[in-house]
Amino acid sequence: MTDIKELAKNARNAGFDVAIMDTKEKNEALNAIADILEANKDEIFKVNLQDVQKARDNGLSEALVDRLTFNDSRFNEMVGGVRKVALLDDPVGRVFDGRTLPNGLTLVKKSVPFGVVGVIYESRPNVTVDIAALCLKSGNACFLRGGSEAFLTNSLLHSLIVKALESKGVNKNAVTFLDSTDREMVKQMLALNDYIDVLIPRGGEKLQRMCQRESAIPVIIGGFGISHIFVDESADLEKSVEIIFNAKTQKPSACNSLDTLLVHKNVADKFIPLVLKKLQEKKVTVLAHGTAFDLAHDYQYLDKGCDEDFDTEFLSLKMNLTVVDDVYEAIAHLRRHNASHSDAILTDSRRNSELFVKSAGSACVYVNASTRFSDGGQFGLGAEVAISTQKLHARGPMALNELTTYQYVCEGDYLTRA
Repeated sequence: MTDIKELAKNARNAGFDVAIMDTKEKNEALNAIADILEANKDEIFKVNLQDVQKARDNGLSEALVDRLTFNDSRFNEMVGGVRKVALLDDPVGRVFDGRTLPNGLTLVKKSVPFGVVGVIYESRPNVTVDIAALCLKSGNACFLRGGSEAFLTNSLLHSLIVKALESKGVNKNAVTFLDSTDREMVKQMLALNDYIDVLIPRGGEKLQRMCQRESAIPVIIGGFGISHIFVDESADLEKSVEIIFNAKTQKPSACNSLDTLLVHKNVADKFIPLVLKKLQEKKVTVLAHGTAFDLAHDYQYLDKGCDEDFDTEFLSLKMNLTVVDDVYEAIAHLRRHNASHSDAILTDSRRNSELFVKSAGSACVYVNASTRFSDGGQFGLGAEVAISTQKLHARGPMALNELTTYQYVCEGDYLTRA
């Protein structure tokens, strides 16, 4: 039986070792991880196929199966992300501020690792590698608990990471994996505040809320949120169609894919047929609300939406469509329906774009761009642990800098306080 407390203790001790590694040592370990993953690609795909088949046999949704599945593009992106992290500046030891006080005490505010970062995540096995890479480069150990649906893939990825760490003389417990699918273990993990410094749940709303309620470890919420796009009356309608098509269909299972499309009433009768013609190419189910239903009545994949749909993160080829009076009503809609992740306005009005940006409560807000850019790799951060939707410490893609905290280093000449 897995002794979760012993695992956490070992991770804690490894955290002390990783914190004092220099940049060269960390980068060598990261490149070793990338090398061993590439060398074992065929085995990784073979094991991943077993997880995918089991997920289908268990009747899991296509959205979840898609998140679980490795293909060449996703695998290369994962390995490339590790190498990119190795090329990034070391986030440890940055000086934010410094001064000498009148009493002679010199203060320097420096970035330092958290220690042990705990992550509970679902579906995507690439998260195992992304977090390991980011934590290692930021001087942290990590304690990982992946979803049961990806257990075989995660276990293999972890074993390969451990081999790479050992080949470079790095404490293997720097990347600790909870090799159990027992849900009770999650509750035990949430009580390990003596060993885990911060917890990041990466999954649906149910997981996020459970961790908020039950964790003794400080929690950074990330990943869940309803994504909206508002098409203003001044927008270039043809270009807007392409952005919406990208936001909804480029990767429907992603947390930054479009959930609700808001259209200004003055362009609704012209724009809605345009965008539906494009969405029909991917057989997107559209849940139309109010007057939008009448304007979309000829669409092949049309259903009537209800109020609950506005609070649903679809993670599939399904979305809401509604008409609003103006930018103010669009903003009011965002506030009512959990606009905390990635939201966009399409407009040629500087006034309306500035109003939308100032008013949106989103971690990532866009003007005339797809919400699909909310991603550590796309932001030039190498990879991400999660998209933080809270307002303390970190917002948006959490990468290297967000995995550090700071300490005051105080130096005197044998100074005592008067």
